Amino acid sequence: MAERRRMSYSVHRDVLDEVAVDEMAEKSESKTSLCEKVRRSMRCSGARTKSCLLGSVPVVSWLPRYSIKENALGDLVSGISVGIMQLPQGMAYALLAAVPPVFGLYSSFYPVLIYFIFGTSKHISVGTYAVMSVMIGGVTERLAPESDFTTWDNVTNSSIVDIAARDAERIRVAVAVTFLSGLFQILLGLVQFGFVVTYLSDPLVRGYTTGAAIHVIVSQLKYTFGINPPRYSGPLSLIYTVLEICYIIPETNIGTLVVSIVTIISLILAKELNAYLSKKLPVPIPVELVCVIITTVISWQVNLTGRYGVDVVGEIPSGLQPPVFPAASLFGRVIGDAFALAVVGYGIAISLGRIFALKYGYKVDSNQELIALGLSNSFGAIFQCFAISCSMSRSLVQESTGGRTQVAGVLSAVVILFITLWIGRLFEDLPKAVLAAIIYVNLHGIMKQFLDIPALWKSNRVDMVVWVVTFILTVLLNPDLGLAASIGFSMLTVIFRTQLTVSVRHVPGIVIFRSSATLYFANAEMYQDALGEKVRKHSVVNDSAGTKSHGTKIQRLFWDELQDVFIGDRKQKM
Repeated sequence: MAERRRMSYSVHRDVLDEVAVDEMAEKSESKTSLCEKVRRSMRCSGARTKSCLLGSVPVVSWLPRYSIKENALGDLVSGISVGIMQLPQGMAYALLAAVPPVFGLYSSFYPVLIYFIFGTSKHISVGTYAVMSVMIGGVTERLAPESDFTTWDNVTNSSIVDIAARDAERIRVAVAVTFLSGLFQILLGLVQFGFVVTYLSDPLVRGYTTGAAIHVIVSQLKYTFGINPPRYSGPLSLIYTVLEICYIIPETNIGTLVVSIVTIISLILAKELNAYLSKKLPVPIPVELVCVIITTVISWQVNLTGRYGVDVVGEIPSGLQPPVFPAASLFGRVIGDAFALAVVGYGIAISLGRIFALKYGYKVDSNQELIALGLSNSFGAIFQCFAISCSMSRSLVQESTGGRTQVAGVLSAVVILFITLWIGRLFEDLPKAVLAAIIYVNLHGIMKQFLDIPALWKSNRVDMVVWVVTFILTVLLNPDLGLAASIGFSMLTVIFRTQLTVSVRHVPGIVIFRSSATLYFANAEMYQDALGEKVRKHSVVNDSAGTKSHGTKIQRLFWDELQDVFIGDRKQKM
């Protein structure tokens, strides 16, 4: 071994000048005609048909190879655990979407089955998600405000709200925006637009979800205090809502507030106990379900609604909704919101999907994920579902309890189906304040993302600025406009980074200049100026008499090279 290490190797390569390099790199003159390209793309061999089928319907490729011995038990436990979580979360997030709670259960059933067929991630749990729900709630309350369904009652000399008509209209709006967002996702997937996730950097996504979580919290304060503040829309609506809540907070329903405080404290303590016993328990304790059952029984026995005026869930119809095509007349009014939902839902799902794929060594197809989510939303909308994405909390439970495939997702959907068909009515006395408390406690993971700020300050301050600006824009401009503004700002930082490219290193007799980004029109002149400045400084330090002119010559030669690159290349193309 020592002799091998002492051996010297000699590698000889010919020295090439510019002309020789150009000859070696010359492109082939042979070109394929457009007709030939079309003809090749239309050819349909057996292998190509099979590859297309397996790529478009991934379940066909992996389900026949499903190992019952290795995966069945883990998927069964995982599916039941996630299905139990889906019950309280689905009902709670339906409140965020401003639709009756039972529609959260529908949204936890149909889309899961569609994703099972067309999705490529083995571990994410699709279904209702807080950020998506609050975005839908903004649309439904804007297009179907409560004031449109308020009438004056001459008997009681007070205004009353036609809740049935209001909820029916809000469901129409939610279904329309969900269906359209699904169509957007399908279209983007078909044109191979999955690369759009490249522009949704991790700081942007985390700053956005944190800002959206603030909207979620504010939207639930009315259920926590038992008050009814007016609905605001547009930029700064969050600020107006907070000010209005502060103004009417003396009208707080004490019974509702007590239920909220007791539920929040109980959930926090139960989750801490769950975390403490996590290594000793085969599956986590379903604290949300236990909380829902206990509070429902107490509400029913004590009659919280009649005695203390606590608002409860109300009627929960049993069974599933018949298919109804969404109202096309609403598409024009929700097209912008639908596109924002499509991008946000995809960005969240693909980000989490890639994390699990990297951990377990498989590939998630970004374009196929767009199509899978699009089909889940568009098909689900026909059955009265609202837009879905991926939940981090449920996905972590699905993974930690042994789930290895999307069979666990199907089993969770079966649990929701059982609840919807037979035992849904048992939760009609559940206080809405309890669902709001569940939302607060489940957002603790997102709120921990504030810790990203000091971490990014130490590692990458430009990313920290993206995080903070995204958060502020989302809070002030609402989730839809905030997303567009944040993406625009993130792209501006890309240009900014490419302009800070020049560094210099001194070696005896040599000055080395380094560019960390490709030269192009936006940074070429800046690079030339910076190079000239550094040459002049180096010339003054080393030889104030003669080297300065030499530095000027280098600068001029460099500028001539830039002109050859940009102007000469254009002439060749013309």
